[in-house]
Amino acid sequence: MKRYLVLALAFVMAASFAVVSAQSAEQVYRTVYSGEVTTLNYLVTSSTNEFGFAANFIDGLIEYDSLGMIKPSLATSWTVSDDGLVYTFKIREGVYWYDYRGNPVAEVVAQDWVDAMKYVLTPENASATANIAYNVIKNARAYYNGEITDFDQVGVKALDKYTLQYTLERPVPYFLSMLDYSVFFPANGEFLAQHGSRFGTDNTRLLYNGAYILTTFEHQNRRVLVKNQNYWDRDNVHIEQLIFTYNADAATIGPTLYMDGLISAVAIPSTLIDEWMADPRLRDMVRPNRPSFYSYFYCLNFDPRFDSAYDPDNWRIAVNNLNFRKSLFHGLNRLAAMVTSEPFFPENRLNNTITPAGFVDVNGVDYTQPGELAKFANTESFNPQLALEYKEKAMAELAGQVTFPVKVVMPYNTGSSEWEQRVQVVEQQMERLLGTDYIDIIPLPHPPTGFLDGTRRAGNYAFLECNWGPDYADPETFTDPFSRTGTYIFPHNTTEVDENGRNKFEVYEEMVNAAKAELVDMQKRYELFAAAEAYLIENAWVVPYGLGGGGYVSSLLNPFESPYAPFGVSSQRFKGQRILDKPMNSEEYYEALAEWEAARRAAAEQ
Repeated sequence: MKRYLVLALAFVMAASFAVVSAQSAEQVYRTVYSGEVTTLNYLVTSSTNEFGFAANFIDGLIEYDSLGMIKPSLATSWTVSDDGLVYTFKIREGVYWYDYRGNPVAEVVAQDWVDAMKYVLTPENASATANIAYNVIKNARAYYNGEITDFDQVGVKALDKYTLQYTLERPVPYFLSMLDYSVFFPANGEFLAQHGSRFGTDNTRLLYNGAYILTTFEHQNRRVLVKNQNYWDRDNVHIEQLIFTYNADAATIGPTLYMDGLISAVAIPSTLIDEWMADPRLRDMVRPNRPSFYSYFYCLNFDPRFDSAYDPDNWRIAVNNLNFRKSLFHGLNRLAAMVTSEPFFPENRLNNTITPAGFVDVNGVDYTQPGELAKFANTESFNPQLALEYKEKAMAELAGQVTFPVKVVMPYNTGSSEWEQRVQVVEQQMERLLGTDYIDIIPLPHPPTGFLDGTRRAGNYAFLECNWGPDYADPETFTDPFSRTGTYIFPHNTTEVDENGRNKFEVYEEMVNAAKAELVDMQKRYELFAAAEAYLIENAWVVPYGLGGGGYVSSLLNPFESPYAPFGVSSQRFKGQRILDKPMNSEEYYEALAEWEAARRAAAEQ
């Protein structure tokens, strides 16, 4: 089976916060956070903040090592049928579920994956990731939709106590990479039934089979993860405790806490990086943060549900006009926006497509280069002249239908000082270019806790900075936000038609479905997905912006010790990492990066 290998992924936890002074190598990681999780139920959440947290106390069938190679976790081995439809896994024997006090509850067995999948595929449990499973497992969609009621017909079975088998609807060459995502994690069926809808509502209503146990969970106060001393791979767990402390001002107070030795890592805000670089002592504590394959883009909302004071009906008419959207697409100075988070080399963080360059390739040709997508991948979208031309066209076409200036509701997360600054930059830059006779950008602050529920998922925005991280090694994963069930731009609400009178979303949907159906010729599959993505961008439903990660951090973690994968949850794990005696500086970082790249190339060739 082909492995899809890529170049880099940010370690999200270390990218957000920082660490202690170099006086001690005590194996305790301390950080602060401002955005509280809304659930610990890893089977239902689609939030990185939540499933990334769970990845530290739940193990799945496979994991990725620090070089990005798939390795056994709770599956010790597996086989794949010649037709690529049946995957059979041998489950590691002698692994147990533990309660939050560390007491053994039950052995981890093959049935735990079956029970967890039945939970995911039960609509009443409202799993936000069920589609990932039912898109590939045989009869899973039919069970989810109620077309069949016998779960034994679904393609996940425990052949015996330690043998698990998945049967797929069709060959899925990247299926192993999907198993690193939380929707394929196990759960003890008896415990699930006992707690029902309260499963994962706090640390006492979870069982743990991973590297850590969540011994303390105090909402908006403190979380403590303690090393599971009975963990099957405990020799590779070096940090004894992970201590997360709530602070509503975490993003701004982080550098002070770090310098006082109270936390273990910190992202250096763009507002402070010059000061740190000018101080020889501080400069020696700073290193670049690894970039990631999280794609950032600005979404235009086709189902506005914001307050009537901001005239959502007016926005609805405007956003269904192609020239209006293109005026925003070409009017956003992405480089100016990126300077708020990467002041030194902002161009290195820009991304011209939704699927990042370098994510996957066929026969050495990058996914972004064939066909129409290459036009966008290789061209800067910011073009003031085009923006003004599209403005004039839009105003002429919308005259008598829309009230100008169009109010553009643009929420931001108050937990990020850089995001607040970026919204202000975008507001000033775009209004100056396009004119306040045309648009009125309205920044709206929202608290970190519940931010997505209150903004994007609720349709409470017009123009919003969004992001998406890949769940598996295939470009299909980057289409998920823009489906009928996605909560990003709600494209199925568009009233716009093409030159043939066809609804544009239906055209896009057909293109995506045609790509999904191609399972043999991977080059053709990628070309079809690339064509669909080009159509999405050509119609300016989104404005590609940048990549996650990047920037600068000071941290007592070695980023090259962490598990590495551009998808799934492995990269969120603290397993394998150690607290260093002192922060890694930039020179040490680049030396370690070169060694890591050489080791990765060698591993890929084996």
